[in-house]
Amino acid sequence: MDIRVIGSTKPGFELPIEDAERFAGHSAGICYMKEDFETILAEPEERTKKRFMGTVGSGHHSVAGHVSYNLLLIGIPKIVAMVLNNEKDYNTSEKSARYTKMKIEGQEKYLYDKWLEIFEKQIMAKYPQIDELTRRKLAQENARYFISVFTPSTTMEYTIDLRQGNYLIGFLEDAATTETDDPFKMRLRPLLFETAQLFKSVLGIEGLRDNKGRRLSLFAKRYRAEQFGETYSINYTGSFAMLAQAQRHRSLNYEMIVPQLFGAEFFMPPIIEDTVLAHEYLDDMESVKENYPQGMLLHINERGMPEDFLMKCGERLCGAAQLEICRNTHDTLVRYVDETSKRGELDVYRDLGAYLGKTKCQFGYYHCNRPCPLGAKNAFTRKI
Repeated sequence: MDIRVIGSTKPGFELPIEDAERFAGHSAGICYMKEDFETILAEPEERTKKRFMGTVGSGHHSVAGHVSYNLLLIGIPKIVAMVLNNEKDYNTSEKSARYTKMKIEGQEKYLYDKWLEIFEKQIMAKYPQIDELTRRKLAQENARYFISVFTPSTTMEYTIDLRQGNYLIGFLEDAATTETDDPFKMRLRPLLFETAQLFKSVLGIEGLRDNKGRRLSLFAKRYRAEQFGETYSINYTGSFAMLAQAQRHRSLNYEMIVPQLFGAEFFMPPIIEDTVLAHEYLDDMESVKENYPQGMLLHINERGMPEDFLMKCGERLCGAAQLEICRNTHDTLVRYVDETSKRGELDVYRDLGAYLGKTKCQFGYYHCNRPCPLGAKNAFTRKI
């Protein structure tokens, strides 16, 4: 047995689409080569091109999956990032809201700045032991609940292979041209079309499209029943911001029901929920609800296997994790334990009960080099 590198990422290099096709054509040749790989590399380019286009036409697109592109998306709206990240087949590095000074205008900027100051004061009063830098980050994390998911507010590196990139072009174009009277989707459609054209400009290949009838996976098409067993399905409410965090666990499936403006509800940061600021916060949220702020609550369905859910627990049951998703993940764990315990089946699912009330640093297999600002014992009771 031997190994060799036949391609790798080079910083700053933009792979010409012709070279991407050639690479995929060589990969296709491996499947039925008579001699060795060097023979394929030495063949005429016309033959390689013909082979690749043959795989495109026949639907055998996996050879295009060997070629990757590192895309930098600048000024991408949160909702577009969420649409892309829900498709699983990617690697991404997204600028965190904890480190981002938002470039926004109007009422959105006014409310963001207003609540950034309020949250900093509340954190200082409640947790004076938190250092200034961490306090600022946490305040930014909570003030961003007022930022619209349609605001072009972040930068993201998005790495996908040639096949998935072209599949996304088709998914995005389909969603952008599907008739709807839903105000949220109507507002989203031009952004999806713009994203499709951007992808097409750098890696589009005619004919390389999904042939299995798939569509964008983020938006629920029907109600999902709940169940807890060898697989699980759970429904809950959570903010746009929380769902954006949760969907990064690509072994799990997430769907959202598009929010309606009538009767809209919003996530309430626990540090102000029992204060006189609570009503003011909700009034301010209500004033920008037509912009679909990140704090708006969605109906979310989460599905997967218990082993993969425990991997999520190993990330989100943490005193340094976003508070909303930390509590939500533990709530799901409690539901899983309750439902399986009723049937006497808990031990079948890796004894989930052993993780109740614990943070990941208490699981026995994870050592944290950066202790929680408020201590692991306060992970679920903290207010920020």
